[in-house]
Amino acid sequence: MTSLYQTNKQDRELLSQLDWAKTDGLIPAVVQNHLTGKVLMLGYMDQAALDKTLTTGQVTFFSRSKQRLWTKGETSGNTLDLVALDMDCDNDSLLVQVLPNGPTCHKGTQSCWTDGKAHSFIDNLSALITSRKGQDPKSSYTAYLFERGTKRIAQKVGEEGLETALAAATNDKPELIDEASDLIYHLLVLLEDQELSLEDVTANLMKRHNAAQ
Repeated sequence: MTSLYQTNKQDRELLSQLDWAKTDGLIPAVVQNHLTGKVLMLGYMDQAALDKTLTTGQVTFFSRSKQRLWTKGETSGNTLDLVALDMDCDNDSLLVQVLPNGPTCHKGTQSCWTDGKAHSFIDNLSALITSRKGQDPKSSYTAYLFERGTKRIAQKVGEEGLETALAAATNDKPELIDEASDLIYHLLVLLEDQELSLEDVTANLMKRHNAAQ
């Protein structure tokens, strides 16, 4: 992945309002995956770390243990490409949206928070769908779909797409919600069957959006 962030005057003017005095010169920076919304880590930035982050597009912190600037991934290669920065209502913390290149946590996980409850529902559903691959087709409908193969899964996506469209055409909102839910579920199964994920689709949508700007 490559950084989508380009330094601009408006951002620098906004970030100039950060209250460095309140935090003794170190601003907490919550890092979030721009595609999934998952919180990845918490770091701290001083003014120099923020400037370097804005200039390079690679998220840089001030390491309290090493007492120096530290660009995430400088040794592991698991860098964080900056997408967007925002500060909270008190001007004393940052939300840093990124595209991660590899696992963020030093323990090799995507996030420094590993409790499954912290993941989005779609993340948990996708993980459940993945776990059904190779299981007894009698154990669940998802396992049954995987056992039937790509053509059957693709057929179900087509059927649910048509039913979703018909529900919208007849202005049946409850039915539209039901059919759209079925469509998204079967699409997730199809993506997993093809060794893809909704994150791949989201990344492509973002790429198209940026190309159209």
